[in-house]
This record gives sequence, C-alpha cells and structure tokens, in this order.
Amino acid sequence: MDIVSELKKGNRRAIARAISMVENNEKEAKLIIKKIFRTSGKSMKIGITGPAGAGKSTLINKTSMELNKLGYKTAVLAIDPTSHITGGAILGDRVRMTESTDSGTYIRSMASRGATGAVSTSLRNSIRILEYAGFDPIIIESVGAGQTEVDIEKIADITVVVFNPNTGDNIQTIKAGLTEIGDVYLINKSDLPGSNQLFDSVRDFIGMSEKNPIVMMTSTKSNKGIAEFAKKLEDLMKIRQKTKTSDEKQQLDLELRDIVLNNVKNKVTTMLDSNKSYASYLKKLQSKKIDPFEAADKITKGII
Repeated sequence: MDIVSELKKGNRRAIARAISMVENNEKEAKLIIKKIFRTSGKSMKIGITGPAGAGKSTLINKTSMELNKLGYKTAVLAIDPTSHITGGAILGDRVRMTESTDSGTYIRSMASRGATGAVSTSLRNSIRILEYAGFDPIIIESVGAGQTEVDIEKIADITVVVFNPNTGDNIQTIKAGLTEIGDVYLINKSDLPGSNQLFDSVRDFIGMSEKNPIVMMTSTKSNKGIAEFAKKLEDLMKIRQKTKTSDEKQQLDLELRDIVLNNVKNKVTTMLDSNKSYASYLKKLQSKKIDPFEAADKITKGII
C-alpha cells in the first residue's frame, strides 16, 4: 500500500505503521517526512503535563470527547516513561482512554526512550503524520518527571499543567520550572479535600507571572469543569492561530538545532573511539598527569 495516500485518507492502520516507522526506522521515517513535510504545521498542539498521579489520562480522555463534540478531530500522543530493560512503553494510558477512541479520537502511546525531556525527533514526526491524516488538535501527554514538563513547551502551542491535591503538591514543588510554562493550570480531582487551598496558592503564586495564565478546577469523577476546560482550549486555539506562523518558525529553529547537535554528537562519539590523541590524553588523565578540563580542551581543539 502507498502509505502516504492511505494516511491522507485517515486510514488508522497506515497511521499506526507510519508512527512505528518514525519511532524505529530512521531511513523509512526520512522518506515519509520528505513527502508530507510541506503541508505540515497547521494543527494545534496542546501539551498536557504535570506530576504522575495527577489524573492526566482520564482528563485527556474526557476532554478529547468534549473537543470532538465541538467539531474537532482530536488525536492523543501519550509519552510513556520507558522501561529501560525492554524498551516497551506502559500502555495503561490506552486502557484509561478507551471511551474517547469510540468518539473518534486516535490514541497512541510512545516510549520516551530516555530522550531529553522525552521530546525527541520521533515525537515531532509523529505529530506531522497525525496532522497529515487530518487530526487537529493533537494532544501530547508528557510524563511528569524531571525535565519533561519544561521541554514540552518547545513543541506545544498551548501548555496545560495539571496538579492534584493528593500528590502533596505544595508551592515549593510546583516552583520547579512548571510555573513559567503553563497557559492553563488545572487543579484536577477537585472533589478531594485540599483542592481549594491548592487552587488559591497556585493562583496567588502563578498570578505573579507575566504570562497571566488561566487557573481552573476540574474533576473527572463528577465531570466538573471538563466542558469549560474544552471551551477554554478552543478560545486559546483561536488566539494562538494568529501567531501560528511565527511560533512555527521558532519551533523549527529549535528542531533544526536539536538535529544538528545530535548529528554532531554521534559523529564525534564515533571519532573519539578511534582517535589516537583521545587515547593518549585519557592515559594522562588516568595517571593524574593532567586534569579533566585541560584534557578535554586539548582534545576538543584537535577535533574542531
């Protein structure tokens, strides 16, 4: 089958195959992207992030159903923390999101492979495939660990940060990078005790930032605030549409840098393995005749 024309028709098997190619086979991925790249960049990308246990999957499930009711065709890419032993992704998300698949949402779990902030080339290209297949918006759910949340902002047009009163989120933990990136902050599981205090402290703390983000309360258990959240996303998408072209230019700049730096890193790694001066400086370092900075400077000069 001609995978590109099948993608255009929105064939789900073709989408699954194309995303697998993008994840696992660089050569095939390059061929697909070459064909579809020119038309890319039109769909809205919504990044949803926050600590583990904040209830992101159920929230995304219900929100995508609301967006579909508003006439959108939503897709979800859930980035899973990878099991380093098997390289497989935890597929719990899919199980929690079955309802929305019935309403036409396309859901795919992707292994983060330990990529910096789980935002790797394969994610950007998977977004392009879903976009080519007619999905808009595309929701990216990211793992709430380490750098991930802060990196999602490089790719998303709208960033949503989800908190829940149960995870012991106090303002100290929230400060860590998450307060600069959100366009929307959600206190999810708002039927739990402590949500009002969390809402107030998030609003007080984040209200001071220049982004002037929206702070809302949602509960997937009682469906409270979900339709309002979807509507708020629709409003934000309309606003962002106006700056989409310049935003995309910036995103492509970051992507190109990522790819170039990665290429250079791979080349240098290969070179070091067979580089005689590297081996001799390493010996000097190991016998403490030279310090690591001096050794690195000398090797770098030789390479560049």
